[in-house]
Amino acid sequence: MRIGITYDLRSDYLALGYSAEETAEFDAEVTIDGLCAALTNMGYEVDRIGTVKKLIERVAAGDRWPCVFNYCEGMYGLSREAQAPAVLEAYNIPFVFSDALTMAVTLDKAMCKRIVRDCGIPTAAFAVIERLEDADRIDLPYPLFLKPVAEGSGKGIGTNNRVSDKAALKASAADLLARFKQPVLVETYLPGREFTVAITGTGDDATVLGVSEIVPLSGYHGDGYGLVNKEDWDGRLDIVGAPPADAKASGEVALAAWRALRCRDGGRIDIKYDGNNVPNFIEVNPLAGLRPEYSDMCFISTREGLSYQDLIGKIMASFWKRHPECKP
Repeated sequence: MRIGITYDLRSDYLALGYSAEETAEFDAEVTIDGLCAALTNMGYEVDRIGTVKKLIERVAAGDRWPCVFNYCEGMYGLSREAQAPAVLEAYNIPFVFSDALTMAVTLDKAMCKRIVRDCGIPTAAFAVIERLEDADRIDLPYPLFLKPVAEGSGKGIGTNNRVSDKAALKASAADLLARFKQPVLVETYLPGREFTVAITGTGDDATVLGVSEIVPLSGYHGDGYGLVNKEDWDGRLDIVGAPPADAKASGEVALAAWRALRCRDGGRIDIKYDGNNVPNFIEVNPLAGLRPEYSDMCFISTREGLSYQDLIGKIMASFWKRHPECKP
């Protein structure tokens, strides 16, 4: 059985002149090679489609697949992660990972938090700055934490995100608005420990694969798990298995959010403790990094005694349960 795979290669965009920060969410060749090898070992004939634009060209030319492993981030717009799923839905092509609605909602951190909050799941109080003048209307207690509303891989998180007064709030907001050309999320700063929770499955079948704690070291850059810390973590942080009590508490919050947002098959949710030691939802990544021996989800999988093949197998098992006709 043939399976298509959509993706964005970082090297392709770097070659076109995009910056390291602009391409931070995109994939290395080793990731796509690993995914293709895992899918081949499951009995699929893998067809490398590539970007959403390549997908559009292929379906317009009449190409179809029994299923697609959708790992495409998209380049432009606040709903860019929803673009490939929307095309696949329009042509009734089954695909791995979340649908267009979930992908759009979860990329916009403010919209996502509104759903999570409405479902009674703990998340920090927040507001959104769309224009710099909006900063004058922020009525949240300091310190606050600012970040772009729709970026991943820690983009936009550095040394000026945690602010303690109105002047710093405006300076940070002005910088982020100018650099990312999108609204800025402003949250009550959560001072506690940080965890990331790997989840596989869909709906009632979703389970916590494992939980890591992000432990800052002396070289930690800024006040958040940002791009510098993610890409060059040696001496900046440790990623360790969460103690059982914290794993349980963080996992319960993450699993509730995963189900509330209707995420599918596999991904990762970030959790941070507030001043009362209550785990709070930060954000969800329904297209979590899957670079072997590099990405948080792969670290968790290895620590839980699973191979890379096992991890992709768990993701595909969830997809097959939704689409048994696609099992090779």
